[in-house]
Amino acid sequence: MAHDDRAAAPDIPTGAIPEAGALGRAIDRLGLIFAFGIVASAGMLLIEIVMRYGLNAPTFWAHETVIFVNATAFVFGGLYAVARNAHIRVVLIYDRLSDRVRQRVDMLISMVCLVATVFFGWASWLSLTRAVWTPTGEIRLEGSGSAWNPPTPGLLKVFLFVVLCVMAVQFAVLAWNYACKGSR
Repeated sequence: MAHDDRAAAPDIPTGAIPEAGALGRAIDRLGLIFAFGIVASAGMLLIEIVMRYGLNAPTFWAHETVIFVNATAFVFGGLYAVARNAHIRVVLIYDRLSDRVRQRVDMLISMVCLVATVFFGWASWLSLTRAVWTPTGEIRLEGSGSAWNPPTPGLLKVFLFVVLCVMAVQFAVLAWNYACKGSR
């Protein structure tokens, strides 16, 4: 009989927490796409190694593509951790709190994180505007500056902004659900 370590350790999240709602469940499901992207990027690097050292024909796209794929996965990872309640906390204090106080602390943490996320989103918007629009107002995504020059820096800044907007909504959902949970 196989032993399931997750069953023995209930603190390991197995999906979005109930307070994350439908948005959290959707975020949790989307995580598979980014996990696949990380595996695919390992395959791209393997192709690059074979092409460069085995066939003496290096690719021009592999490194920048791998960096972009992993950067998007890293950015999405923050949102994923929020939906699963898998972020770092000081358990020495948190675990000693009663369930009622813990629920209030969770609500407070969610509200503080909402405010912080809005500020980060604003800063991301300022960066996005320079990466997407020219001074004359035309749309032109910022490129990498390499010989290939893909628009991955501009796309990453757009993705970061979108993730921060969704993260702000997720923190609002969490704060609301923790508040409602406490009033029951």
